[in-house]
Amino acid sequence: EVQLVESGGGLVQPGGSLRLSCTASGLNFRSWHMKWLRQAPGKALEWVAIVYLGGDITSVADSVKGRFDISQDKAKNTVYLGMSGLEPEDTALYYCVGDKNYCPLTGTYDFDYWGQGTQVTVSP
Repeated sequence: EVQLVESGGGLVQPGGSLRLSCTASGLNFRSWHMKWLRQAPGKALEWVAIVYLGGDITSVADSVKGRFDISQDKAKNTVYLGMSGLEPEDTALYYCVGDKNYCPLTGTYDFDYWGQGTQVTVSP
């Protein structure tokens, strides 16, 4: 059974930093894409960052480029989202997602697992 457990969220002042962690069980990073998504109150779900299977290639959304980075520690089976220069607009519930076997015909993954989310609040 795949489980993803996020941690590291909290209240931080504008300009501050946080590092979110996502500890995975039941999956191997060599075969899975690992992502961070977020959802702010009243807004649509937003993709934030991805580390592609194997861990050598990463990408972040333009909205957080230069401020956020994604990384993984295979030995700890953990994915991280480093966040700096936080802004009130970054306030959201952050989800860790694991995806495997993308099907281009349907645009979906055969396997798609979500953590429970961790809240990040940026406020003075």
